[in-house]
Amino acid sequence: MTRLHLFDLDGTLLHGTSAPVEISRQLGLEAETVALDRAISSGLIGPPEYAAQVYELWSGLTDAHVTTAFEGAPWLASIREVWSEIRSRGEYCAVISLSPSFFVERLTGWGAHAAYGSRFPAVPFTEPVDPAGVLNAAAKVLIADRLCAEFGVRRADCVAYGDSLSDKDLFGVVPLSVAVNADRHLTGLATHSYAGKDLWDAYELVRGAR
Repeated sequence: MTRLHLFDLDGTLLHGTSAPVEISRQLGLEAETVALDRAISSGLIGPPEYAAQVYELWSGLTDAHVTTAFEGAPWLASIREVWSEIRSRGEYCAVISLSPSFFVERLTGWGAHAAYGSRFPAVPFTEPVDPAGVLNAAAKVLIADRLCAEFGVRRADCVAYGDSLSDKDLFGVVPLSVAVNADRHLTGLATHSYAGKDLWDAYELVRGAR
């Protein structure tokens, strides 16, 4: 039986930051978005409110800004190598993130079989963000189930990698999980924990496990 590896993005594949912060940095609005990140991680606002507020900040956003943010972000080392290894073993890898789809989906170019983010309109914005398309922790489980059906695997064949509250539900339904540079919300939930800047080392914790 093959396996499905499910990766979070913000704080997991990105070290110490989030896609919205990296995007906002291009517009000189990093501090405002860091404050929003703190608010959502502490539960003061939810994903729909967060999405609405970053959408307002990004009124001048262009595709060039997004490309620069993606290419210059502090990614963990070895992401492409890990995903290549997973593929070579006949296994699957996917990214599920609350961050905007127009950023997350770029990771299919690095070898992810699938990449899901909150649905935002195309950049530059000409229409509003739809709250119904904004993902939350429960949505990560629903998408994981959909991917299981697509790839012919079960929840029991999944490995989750995450760092925060948005990963809590997913960690609760899969047998193997790796807390990557995680905060207090995942304390005691993960089967493995990793602190560092190289995804290969986190992957090695579950590479041989079945």
